[in-house]
Parts: sequence; structure tokens; C-alpha cells
Amino acid sequence: MTELDAEPAWVRRAQAGSSDAFGRLVHIHQQGLRAFLRRLTANHADADDLAQETFVFAWEHIARFDPARPFRPWLFGIAWRKHREGKRGWIRRLTRQGHAAQDLPTVFQPDPGLRLDLAKATAALPPEQRAALLLCLACEFTHAEAAEALALPLGTVKSHVARGREKLVAALGGSDG
Repeated sequence: MTELDAEPAWVRRAQAGSSDAFGRLVHIHQQGLRAFLRRLTANHADADDLAQETFVFAWEHIARFDPARPFRPWLFGIAWRKHREGKRGWIRRLTRQGHAAQDLPTVFQPDPGLRLDLAKATAALPPEQRAALLLCLACEFTHAEAAEALALPLGTVKSHVARGREKLVAALGGSDG
């Protein structure tokens, strides 16, 4: 029996108040969640903060989770919403301070002389497209799991992944054939 096979039992124990059981869930998912958030934010410190916020929120709301459903899409969905909320708050603060949207700094600063790479190409994708692509390709989510995590229709996730992949291939100068 793998850790993922035992996950529903850990969820039920966490819902009963076991911090040890929730700690096991954190252990199972923290590496994948942090990797997803690091790719999404292109900033390790921000990603680690978001991961921490995600786990705190999940612990506070674990009682509302349906243990018959997969835990990972629910957890990554929380992370995605925390990321979006943080970006909206950051943009609102800048706007209130009088900064124009075009003056927003870029998240990724490429090394001088380096050819366009995957991180930069991924960062250039629209946020929902980037999140769907990262979940499905980098985190090995099914399209259905990604749809659940992002609260998007399945067809939209499939389109985001297909279009995002096409854009990455084009940006990296490759052939999709």
C-alpha cells in the first residue's frame, strides 16, 4: 500500500482532529505543491509562503472536504486561489499608489545572453493557461483533476493545456510533430 492509497484514511483522521494525520498529508504533497507554486510564481520565497498559506487554510477547512474525493486537486486548488488573490492584492496596492499597469515589473529576469528558455516561455502564458499546463504536464494531474483544482470546465482545461503547449513549442523554436 502506497502513501497515496492510504490518503483517504489520513484525511478522515485529520478531519477528526489529528494534526499528525494532517502532517502526513503535508509530507505527501508538499514537494509537488511547492514545485507547482515555484513554477507559477518564478520566486521561491513567494512560492514557499503560498505553500504555507495553503496548508494552513487546508488544515482550518479540512472538515469541509469530502474524503470520497481526491485530496490533491482540492489542495492545489487552494494554492491556485491563494496565488490569484495575492496577485490581485498586489496589483490593487500598486494601483492605489498611482502606478500604471504597464509599469509592473516582470517576474522573470533572464540571464544576459541566454536563449529563451522554458521558464520564461511558461511565465509568458496567461495565468490560467500556465496553471493548467503546469498541473497537467509538470505535476502529472489528469485534465479532470486540474479542472477541479482550478474550478474550470474540463474542456477549458484541455484547451488551455493544448494552446499552452503550442505556445511553448513555438516560443522554444521547436516542432510539435
